[in-house]
Amino acid sequence: MTESSSTATATATDRPVDPGRIGIWTVALDGVPSSLAKEHVAELDVLGYGAVWIPEAVGREVLTASALLLSASDRIVVATGIANIWARDPMAMAGGLKTLTEAFPGRFLLGMGVSHQVAVEFLRGQTYDKPLTRMRAYLDAMDSALFMAAEPTQPAQRMLAALGPRMLELAAERTAGAHTYFVPVEHTVTARAALGDGELLCVEQAVVVETDPTTARAIGRRHMAMYLGLPNYTNNLKRFGWTDDDIADGGSDALVDAIVAWGDLDTVVARVQAQHEAGADHVCLQVFVDDEQAVPMEMWRELAPALIG
Repeated sequence: MTESSSTATATATDRPVDPGRIGIWTVALDGVPSSLAKEHVAELDVLGYGAVWIPEAVGREVLTASALLLSASDRIVVATGIANIWARDPMAMAGGLKTLTEAFPGRFLLGMGVSHQVAVEFLRGQTYDKPLTRMRAYLDAMDSALFMAAEPTQPAQRMLAALGPRMLELAAERTAGAHTYFVPVEHTVTARAALGDGELLCVEQAVVVETDPTTARAIGRRHMAMYLGLPNYTNNLKRFGWTDDDIADGGSDALVDAIVAWGDLDTVVARVQAQHEAGADHVCLQVFVDDEQAVPMEMWRELAPALIG
């Protein structure tokens, strides 16, 4: 029985967890019974996806859900995108990370983030203040937390949800890398430069396999609506020259096109390739279809041979 600080937290150069080049990011698994969610993850494993990313908001508790999904297969990585640091104290987060790493060596990737003011204050009744300072202190507390249980045999791997330069810098200094979300390809170039060559960069990419511009953009705007009301995302877009006019009214066509890869399979493959060329190690696809409640299993099946081979 030892203190948490006695076991190193992995950096990207250790790479005890390899999510591969292509994964799936989805909230849809929360909408089906756990038994069916596990069946879907098992099929994603067979299809060759390297990782499945799940969020934490108002659905299942993300560490418990990760354990359930990890038990569905023997290979695929389960990653959190992201575990909210206001949802549990640092000792609980460190303990959860080590518990899952010990139980499923090389298969759990803890993405952590500060979330958003409205989610923290309205939904959780806490105070959203100085997120960068809070994250730095949280990592310190994780590193010194007691963990009096069997230690994992591999280093536990964590990374940060990061958009701005200071959080990207912290991700490079203290974790295995960064998970970026709702970003154009231009952001990936900047994120890679901020992280350096060694750190892991996992980029979420929204996807709509639809060639009609009106239909595709309508589906894209449905996805974008909530995020265009969150300052963390809109401020990040403005760093790259997007204006209030682009952000208003569901997003300009140009902004939708920059955030959502829509079109035929070749167009989607080209955007994913562009993200890799810009510096992404891993691209996790968030696929949208007409029915926003549906698990897009058919699209996941269709995309797999085009992207994975």
